Amino acid sequence: MFVPRAGTYPGVGYLFADRAEAGELLAERLLFARDPVVLALPRGGVAVGEPVARRLGGALEVLVTRKIGYPPAPELGVGAIAEGGEPVFDLELLRKLGMTPESVAWVVEQERAELARRVAVYRGERALPDLTGREVIVVDDGLATGGTARAALRVVAGLEPGRVTLAVPVGARETVRALRAEADEVVALATPVDFRAVGQWYERFGQLSDADVLRLLGR
Repeated sequence: MFVPRAGTYPGVGYLFADRAEAGELLAERLLFARDPVVLALPRGGVAVGEPVARRLGGALEVLVTRKIGYPPAPELGVGAIAEGGEPVFDLELLRKLGMTPESVAWVVEQERAELARRVAVYRGERALPDLTGREVIVVDDGLATGGTARAALRVVAGLEPGRVTLAVPVGARETVRALRAEADEVVALATPVDFRAVGQWYERFGQLSDADVLRLLGR
């Protein structure tokens, strides 16, 4: 069980110094995995996935996802898309906002373009590894609404893996519970009650660049 350290957020502490420490701790909960493929969601998930793959002796690769934002407030995700997959929408949220998947089609096309750009930067012409029958661990740096993780898991499920684990250092309790229907197992080191944002639980949670991702991938 984690005990929050004194942090910079009023009234709360933090659980992890940075994503690298979170990955090291997460790896200790994943020692059951044998020869896994670790698929990290860029950008932040790659910094967590790298120590996981290194500790488990698994292959590290990226699975690129993009949030589909609500146009007036793009930080509010109404869906997500992962490479090779179709958009996954929060239909209940769209209904409450008076919108439909068709009304954000132009946002989806923008995100498809950025998704394709990142795939080209991170993997070039290489396809995702063959996941048939493999143990797959999908890693991100945290779960808030879980939209991008859900989109990623559905793409992975279509590639006929042997077993799929979603692994995160921290996540909103309800989101973690909901995503158990999308994977064989969900491993979350912490599910705090007072969950407001993923970055709340890290002492250092700076944005990563494409160059940071390539460095972590050893490219």
